[in-house]
Amino acid sequence: MSDSTARRAELRRRTKETDIECALTLDGSGAADVRTGIGFLDHMLTALARHGGLDLKLHCTGDLEVDDHHTAEDCALTLGMALDAALGDRAGLRRFGDAHVPLDEALARAVWDLSGRPYAVIDLGLRREALGGLACENVGHFFRSLAVASRSCLHVDVLRGENDHHRAEAAFKATAVALRAAIAHVGGGVPSTKGVL
Repeated sequence: MSDSTARRAELRRRTKETDIECALTLDGSGAADVRTGIGFLDHMLTALARHGGLDLKLHCTGDLEVDDHHTAEDCALTLGMALDAALGDRAGLRRFGDAHVPLDEALARAVWDLSGRPYAVIDLGLRREALGGLACENVGHFFRSLAVASRSCLHVDVLRGENDHHRAEAAFKATAVALRAAIAHVGGGVPSTKGVL
């Protein structure tokens, strides 16, 4: 369910693997209430909300006794669906957003196009097997799933960095700052020569 005037969406997504509640406000204060059962993912989603200027509530009960994959993937899908719903018909959006964000020695770049066409190119260069309870392969998978579910084109690259925690966190923060730019309401109609996104 979405509220286009408030650019807000709430939804619940239940499968045999996860049960997720999500509330997202695009024009928020950066407040986050995130409980996924994976501490590192909570940390990253809290950073995404804070630096994206989003208000985010995301609670997930997942089959972590299996592994972290379903929880990470389904949280991304649910958040992407909420973002898509909150954007409504996407009229008046800036549409494009990009950002470079450093974290100590790490530098990440993220570029969004809220195009309505899902596509993702993700190159994080993570070398560790896991960060906290989150497999590093699921960090990139999170971004890809987020792009698909939000019907957006997303490129995220980590340009340099030695510490994988820094690399991943810089990627999430860059994604947040770029998203904040892309969702900015600049007025006018749908930002496309096609007339629809």
